[in-house]
Amino acid sequence: MSLGLNYKNEQHIFDEIEGETPYLSFSLLRSTGLVRHGFSTRLGGVSEGCFSSLNLSFDRGDNPEAVAENFRRIGDAIGVRCEDMVLSQQTHTTNIRIVTEEDRGKGIVRERDYTDVDGLVTNIPGICLVTSYADCVPLYFLDPVKKVIALSHSGWRGTAGRIGEKTVQVMKEQFGSSPKDILAAVGPSVCMDCYEVSADVAERFKESFDEEHWEKLFYQKPDGKYQLDLWSANEQIFLEAGIRAEHIAVTNVCTHCNSRILYSHRAMGDARGNLCAFLALK
Repeated sequence: MSLGLNYKNEQHIFDEIEGETPYLSFSLLRSTGLVRHGFSTRLGGVSEGCFSSLNLSFDRGDNPEAVAENFRRIGDAIGVRCEDMVLSQQTHTTNIRIVTEEDRGKGIVRERDYTDVDGLVTNIPGICLVTSYADCVPLYFLDPVKKVIALSHSGWRGTAGRIGEKTVQVMKEQFGSSPKDILAAVGPSVCMDCYEVSADVAERFKESFDEEHWEKLFYQKPDGKYQLDLWSANEQIFLEAGIRAEHIAVTNVCTHCNSRILYSHRAMGDARGNLCAFLALK
């Protein structure tokens, strides 16, 4: 039985992993056999009201016990323990933290001792990186040669700041990764059709991307507003960082178009839960 998602095209990018707590999984990453990973939905949790049902945020006013149970459920589904999760502390920066053994459990079962972290990188098997979403773009990275993984949160600020490229740079400098070996994925997030931005945001993207790419990334409407394509922008950042085109998977699932199944800030406002991306080396 399908989750009932509305896909923007027929390209097979995701496996829909069904069960009591369903989630989405990238075929590109699953095929390596090296990681456990997923992207959550709203389904299969215990939260109620506007948080219904698999809210994965302790910071939105939900019952903390319900959120903890939701993390346990999605962890069991993916095959990771809450005690092994490490959660980002997102503030739309391009700051990236190298996750060590000492970080295991932070943000889930232990207090975080860091702030302003939108990207996580590790080479430690068993540690599960976790980042949070409700329209912004999750970026997954796997170096199958050096056995390094990363997750980065890329809203418009992170995309304009090229957090994807900066994540690759950290993998290169700290772990010896070669961009040509890295597999990268752009996860479920708001699509171009649903993402209207102001002129000042478009100007930031003009500063961050060569003019030859502008037509693909955004267009101006008669009212002076723009429609922005964060999917194509992050794909371009991957390519410019040296990742091979055949090693890139770009989502065809919009959170706003699928707000019945996925939380969307633009569709639901502040009265909502959060989705999460999960990635762990086996």
